[in-house]
Amino acid sequence: MPNKKKSWLTRFLKWRYRHISNRTFVHIMSLVVGFLAGLVAVTLKNFTYFIQALLETGIVFSENQLYFILPIVGLTLVFLYVKFVHKEPIQHAVSSIIFSLSKKGGLLRVKDIYTPLIAAPLTVGFGGSVGLLGPAVKSGSALSSNLSRWFHIDAKTRSLLVACASAGAISSIFQSPIAAIIFAVEVFTLDLTMLSMLPLLLASISGVLTSYFFLGNEVLFNFSLSEGFQLKDTFFYILLGVGTAFASIYFTKMYFGILDFFKRFKSPKYKLLVGGIAIGIMLYAIPPLYGEGFGFINNLLDGNHTQALGKTPFDAYTENIWVVIALLFGITIFKAIAMTATFAAGGAGGIFIPTMVMGSALGNVVAKVINNLGLGFYVSESNFTLIGMAGLIAGVIHAPLTAIFLIAEITGGYQLFVPLMITASISYLITKNALDYTIYTKELAKIGALLTHNKDQMVLTLMEMDDVIEKNFKPVQPEMSLGDMLHESVSKSKRNLFPVLDEDEKLMGIIVLDDIREFMFNTELYDSIHVKNLMHAPPEHIFYESDSMKQVMQKFQDSGAWNLPVIKEGKYFGFISKSKLLTAYRRKLISHSP
Repeated sequence: MPNKKKSWLTRFLKWRYRHISNRTFVHIMSLVVGFLAGLVAVTLKNFTYFIQALLETGIVFSENQLYFILPIVGLTLVFLYVKFVHKEPIQHAVSSIIFSLSKKGGLLRVKDIYTPLIAAPLTVGFGGSVGLLGPAVKSGSALSSNLSRWFHIDAKTRSLLVACASAGAISSIFQSPIAAIIFAVEVFTLDLTMLSMLPLLLASISGVLTSYFFLGNEVLFNFSLSEGFQLKDTFFYILLGVGTAFASIYFTKMYFGILDFFKRFKSPKYKLLVGGIAIGIMLYAIPPLYGEGFGFINNLLDGNHTQALGKTPFDAYTENIWVVIALLFGITIFKAIAMTATFAAGGAGGIFIPTMVMGSALGNVVAKVINNLGLGFYVSESNFTLIGMAGLIAGVIHAPLTAIFLIAEITGGYQLFVPLMITASISYLITKNALDYTIYTKELAKIGALLTHNKDQMVLTLMEMDDVIEKNFKPVQPEMSLGDMLHESVSKSKRNLFPVLDEDEKLMGIIVLDDIREFMFNTELYDSIHVKNLMHAPPEHIFYESDSMKQVMQKFQDSGAWNLPVIKEGKYFGFISKSKLLTAYRRKLISHSP
């Protein structure tokens, strides 16, 4: 059976190479990938909503106000799945895709297709305070990657199709085709040329049409614009931009701070227990933290903060608007904590939708404060709720254009483009100045796997050290005589450089032919001069485990050397030459140029 399958695929590939141009095939694949990613997103949403409906109607937890214990049940199910089926920690969706694009040529594993479809619904469906966008993007991208590998598509095109899958998934979940394209460009640092634009466009269209077919064409949020932009409100939108910037910084720092705290617990069981209890306590006090939070956002947009807050221990005091403001601000504070605790406890999900929830709460708080200060000012609370989401998205993921177009598309609020631009740009500028990296990119930057729009930096990130290490050097020992060195190493080597190694293969120094040229033909010195008397330290060392290709290039520039030794696990591993490094750089640059 496998041979028949292989034979069929081989015949198809031969037919394709003869009758379909590569560009046309990429366009066809982008449509297919967009459809499949859209289907994944629809499946993910429906499975999650099915679990939520089952818990609400089939179990009486919600009626007895015991829903806050459900997240730990879902996290336990995810823990069991990871332990006995997945057998490794679940990685952050978007970060793992960026790593795949930078270091693996866009290759993702088959298990990355189905694991998000299982773990994310169990996490979110049982009330975990995370979103579904990240898992949808991860599953769709993995499906695209494996389909590309199946059809023998090259690494550059495969990476483009992975980005197409992310666009298709986002377009399907939010029904926002333009924002989906911009997300792929901003977050995955894709070059926006006509060669990449058309496949992204086709995938995005395919994804949104899939969503329309299965879910209808209603916008995600029930928002109708009642008050347009007014020039007098400009200052307040600037103020909101500043507020969302500081909230974005808080969100990011809290995320990494909580993850670092949970690293103290070596066992996943302890992480599950501590995280589950923490989430339960927060849900009891602040019910809107339960699940994704789309209902909360819609209630705020409708002006119904009582319904948005739900039943809380503070219901007797919610007639006081300042108590309502305090509770909404509490959601702004604790959403980041609840989300990160869900991740740290072993849950699967995304940060995008929690960011929107936090932004909507903050925007509503700012509007309510302005309207209730008694200074005679009034602003639209629904507009501020909407634009607060854009401010947080722009600040947290450093993607202001995605934020602007996404919020405009999913709400039909195109008339608010000016305040969206004001708030999103201010939030982004302040956050970018305070934080170089986002939740998606910080860990990748540490290991030199972060793609950027800087062409030189991107090419260096895509390069692999193993591709430029040379090992055809003849080693010598410190106690070796000059004569032995000439007969055993120099005469048998095509290189003019010799590493000096001890018995444990640790690098003691180096010798170049220029160091021994004046002694080479004086046979009287063959026994009296030894390698240890001639060797010298290399101008710099390259450390295999820790140095990125950018650091390698910098070491060549600073040292002026033509060859530098590579140290791996404390031992000599080979050399990198400047000529081979520059040749590899030039080839990689050409292969990734439009």
